[in-house]
Amino acid sequence: MITLETQGSFAIGGTTVTHDGEFSMQRFLEPEGQTAYGDHAYVFYQKPVNARKFPIIFQHGGAQSKRTWETTPDGRDGFQNIFLRKGYSVYLIDQPRIGEAGLSTEAADAQNPYAQNPLYADKTLFMLCRLGVFPELFPNVQVANDAETLNQFQRSWTPYTGKLDDNLCAKVLAQLFDKVGESILATHSMGGSIGWRTPFHTKNVKAIVAFEPGGTPFVFPENELPEPIPTTYAPVAAQAEEVPLEKFKKLTQMPIILYYGDNIASKQTNVIGPDKWRSEMAMAQKFVEAVNKHGGKAELVHLPDIGIYGNTHFLMSDLNNEVIADLMSDWLEKQNLA
Repeated sequence: MITLETQGSFAIGGTTVTHDGEFSMQRFLEPEGQTAYGDHAYVFYQKPVNARKFPIIFQHGGAQSKRTWETTPDGRDGFQNIFLRKGYSVYLIDQPRIGEAGLSTEAADAQNPYAQNPLYADKTLFMLCRLGVFPELFPNVQVANDAETLNQFQRSWTPYTGKLDDNLCAKVLAQLFDKVGESILATHSMGGSIGWRTPFHTKNVKAIVAFEPGGTPFVFPENELPEPIPTTYAPVAAQAEEVPLEKFKKLTQMPIILYYGDNIASKQTNVIGPDKWRSEMAMAQKFVEAVNKHGGKAELVHLPDIGIYGNTHFLMSDLNNEVIADLMSDWLEKQNLA
């Protein structure tokens, strides 16, 4: 049982655009003279009784929503409930222009393959998330092998309703940190890129826990951009982007940990998921080295190296997600943040 002190939801951040012209009652469905609201985040929060000092703010990944952290595809507790039971207040967001924050003032970019319906991507997403090579699961994978679990997994994807903009999302996420106060940031996948940029705009990020960051650029100081890490299929190669050193050094002001799962290739391969995440994890290691070079405290944990096997790209909802949550909470205790 979880006893809550309070829960609720709200929008934060956002912009407005007013259309030229004069509003008319006779043409009330037309845009003239009306204002569009968009580019905000949607936040759902829960605070348990006797909550720990620092809440956890959960940032989802690409083509996902706060559902990432909720009930798992096979019906078990996700990180939302797991960390409530551990005594943390939890804030789950839908980033701007997706999910319950779907209002946008800019149209979706036609080049984004996840900004369209119908979304013909079941085999692509199955393999990119390292469940296996469609339709077969990897032998050791931490995923329930039944039709309904896979059905729920495929129905978790959420198309973008506006242009993807990591900097916009980071600024809005920073507004949430300023509203909530000092908190821990947990990110997943493309949300990692938003997470790296969030401390550029707020001082309230106490730590960053990044689950398989990748898919959009890692940040590096100017003139320290690493060499690309090629993949068999160029579109899935890891990306890197320069930022001013003054901004980058803000990432040295809090502890950072990155977790990567299993079935990541050790060398280039034509199997798309393991190859993509080989490139991403290698770039992530370079990012960790850059943070530490400038006085930070970052580390990368490849779970098979510590005896934890079978994790997919969705570590927080795999069959062993309680083990992954314990790793995170133990790390927070070591950082004196629990």
